[in-house]
Amino acid sequence: MAGTDVKRVVEAVWRIEAARLIAGLARMTHDVGLAEELAQDALVAALEQWPESGVPDNPGAWLMAISKRRAIDHFRRRERFDRKVEELGRDLETAHTPDFDAAVEDIGDDMLRLVFTACHPVLSTEARVALTLKVLGGLTTEEIARAYLVSESTVAQRIVRAKRTLADRRVPFEVPGGAELPPRLASVLEVIYLIFNEGYTATAGDDWMRPALCEDALRLGRIVAELVPREPEVHGLVALMEIQQSRSAARVGPSGEPVLLLEQSRARWNRLLIHRGLAALERAERLGGAQGPYALQAAIAAVHARARSAEETDFIRMADLYGQLAAVAPSPVVELNRAVAVAMAYGPEEGLKLVDELMAEPALRDYHLLPSVRGDLLAKLGRKDEAGAELTRAAGLTRNARERELLLERVRAL
Repeated sequence: MAGTDVKRVVEAVWRIEAARLIAGLARMTHDVGLAEELAQDALVAALEQWPESGVPDNPGAWLMAISKRRAIDHFRRRERFDRKVEELGRDLETAHTPDFDAAVEDIGDDMLRLVFTACHPVLSTEARVALTLKVLGGLTTEEIARAYLVSESTVAQRIVRAKRTLADRRVPFEVPGGAELPPRLASVLEVIYLIFNEGYTATAGDDWMRPALCEDALRLGRIVAELVPREPEVHGLVALMEIQQSRSAARVGPSGEPVLLLEQSRARWNRLLIHRGLAALERAERLGGAQGPYALQAAIAAVHARARSAEETDFIRMADLYGQLAAVAPSPVVELNRAVAVAMAYGPEEGLKLVDELMAEPALRDYHLLPSVRGDLLAKLGRKDEAGAELTRAAGLTRNARERELLLERVRAL
């Protein structure tokens, strides 16, 4: 196999195995930062050796065996070899052929521990996102920087600080239990959904969407759902992401321009993802989680998914669901979305009343969707001058070039 082909194979294997490899090493070393360094060392070894020796039959186990040997070397240098070798397995020092099967045991528990550690609330939101994409998503620092339109050094600093914080605070590499589990799980789901949302509607830059981030978030959500199958909100989040992701192909026009939901060709919606999303939603409801925030948002998305056309959408049902969401997870953004649903169900006048009540809300002062929604409702009521002013203000607030052009096009259309 040519060197370039081996490099591509190594990169593909790394994408698949990185999270499991780091998770297993973190369990052994109790240090996420060290675990990632050891995994990177194994990756370098693969890049050096596989072009000559060929790709092993079980590349993940090969990487784990190399990493464990490097871990033993590390602890020997730190004069703790005897104690740590007992934890890692003395057989690696004497055996000619590593036990590859044993090298990847308990991988599900290790992955779950890594998820909870990378998303620990002791870290800032930016640090949690960066560390999760690095150790669980398998992304490079450069890829994360490119996705979030920040410098590579900024991302690297966030990751270094995150690892240092976990070490300094002695955050245990474990799955929380009892009363600690719900808030910790909420932190995990928040990080995954933040990643998804940044891919689904980019906050800044020239692209309307960043599909790779959506795919990473969806993959992480599916992993967590497999690891904690009895937690309804996990399935609610997966349902929400599956259904939203089903519209991706229809959300972008031929030139990359945004296509709004009610204007999309539903023939381009991915029916497999919709089916998966509805199944995940049903599972969340069956587990008693129908009133969870993510499950309610998934139920709202399902109203769109079940309608054969925009005109057949059950907006009365949607407005009711937004009312339920506002009761369990109140926020100005939820109220703004509820206003849109109310406008579609009962007319733009009713929606505008709710939007006007939000105009003084401090959290929405620089939120471009507030004047965008208000401008749209004013336009439907024939108040074109006011609508144009609101849409122009919205265009000035958004940092996404595609969205800005869409808003200015709506102003010109008035």
